[in-house]
Amino acid sequence: MPPAAPSPILRRRRLGVELRRLREAAGLTGDQVIERIGWASASKLSRLENGRSRPDPQDVGDLLDLYGADQAVHEELLSITSEAGDMRGWLKNFPVMTQQQRSWAELEAGCAEISEYNPTLVPGLLQTPGYAQVRIVSARQVGEGAGEPEPDDEPETEVQARLARQSLLTREPYAPRYTAVLEEAALGRRAGPPEVLHEQLLQLCELALLPNVNLHVLLRDTQVGNWYLPPTAFSVYRFADPLDPETLAIEGGFTDVMSTDPIALNRYKVVFEWLCTAALNASDTLSWLIEATGRLTEAVPPSTVAFGPATAPTQRRRDSGRLTDR
Repeated sequence: MPPAAPSPILRRRRLGVELRRLREAAGLTGDQVIERIGWASASKLSRLENGRSRPDPQDVGDLLDLYGADQAVHEELLSITSEAGDMRGWLKNFPVMTQQQRSWAELEAGCAEISEYNPTLVPGLLQTPGYAQVRIVSARQVGEGAGEPEPDDEPETEVQARLARQSLLTREPYAPRYTAVLEEAALGRRAGPPEVLHEQLLQLCELALLPNVNLHVLLRDTQVGNWYLPPTAFSVYRFADPLDPETLAIEGGFTDVMSTDPIALNRYKVVFEWLCTAALNASDTLSWLIEATGRLTEAVPPSTVAFGPATAPTQRRRDSGRLTDR
């Protein structure tokens, strides 16, 4: 199986970065480009350079001619332009994807490495169907209390969309390296009914055994850095193509922010290193998860105790230092 192709959204961002670089190398301002090419809209170039519009091959070709790009650059960027416009073809990979989940899937496609931290939740790529259902339904209750209209998608569709993204972690042989720091509070009993949390802990135990997955539990009273308190959830994405810009996603309660700004990225990378240093290492995290699962088992009625994550893909277990199929 070939590596997953980057999403059209990522291709647009890559194209925008390259077009801006070529314009600046040619010593042209945005206004000068608009004037020389004769575009009617002054914002057209800005939208292209910021990856906010579907690029037209003719427009990109005109820009490359103006900038004096050589034949190799022409061919590379026109190929990226074609990928950036093929939204319909890319979406065939995610037939049940909702708009919200699609925005995350677009970032995850083509990733070589993902680093995530969430102070209150288990990240979406690690959630069981039951945990995801609780999160989705409880979040919608906030909207109902605020008098907002009902979402078009049913909770079950949203759950299936989230599960569709999770195949990324077991996509062989091109699964990304995935590292997550999980707050102890996110795995506590405020997060859902005992049987839901029990299943979630079991799945985390299974996922922690994957060779490309590193989980770190941050215990409740552990100091981070010089008493640093991370204010929000965030993820950092590095892509297989080194020329695709690293992307930072800051997850708010009701709004998400994406950025490729190097200064912002570096700050969050430093924070993630602090978090990983403060948290339990991967081995101790697995031991913690196993013990937490055992403690919770006592609170779950026998008829509801699951003996493994029912929807998890085939996992591999470490046995005497070796990975074996389960």
